[in-house]
Amino acid sequence: MATIDDTDRQIIGILRTDARTPVAVLAQKLRISRGTVQNRLRKMQESGVITGYTVRLRPDSEPQRIRAWMSIAVEGNAAPDVIRALRGEPAVDTLHSTNGRWDIVAEVRAESLEAFDMALGRIRLTPGIGNTETSILLSTYKA
Repeated sequence: MATIDDTDRQIIGILRTDARTPVAVLAQKLRISRGTVQNRLRKMQESGVITGYTVRLRPDSEPQRIRAWMSIAVEGNAAPDVIRALRGEPAVDTLHSTNGRWDIVAEVRAESLEAFDMALGRIRLTPGIGNTETSILLSTYKA
């Protein structure tokens, strides 16, 4: 993995707030040249530090979507296989390894309760998953 310095961290911090921040604005805020910003961005992208840019939606912009956290217990040492399988599951939005009682936590999204139920069924049939517990997210207070 590439080494990043404080300037790179500042660039990343600004982009986390607004991934569409123009290079000229980044340069102005950090008091460095546009060329320096462009070179640093290119190096971070080529080295894999920056893997992409995304859009964050306001939670109420998709009022019909069902969202939930699914805690997953993995049998034995099947975690890599389970993670690989869940990365291919369209209903899984984010996927995290964790410690404690649960090995993996996934954010699951669906358009309806029926689609949500089908997604849970598919996920629970994944080889290597021993147990799951799912909590539907009702309200979001900070995104």
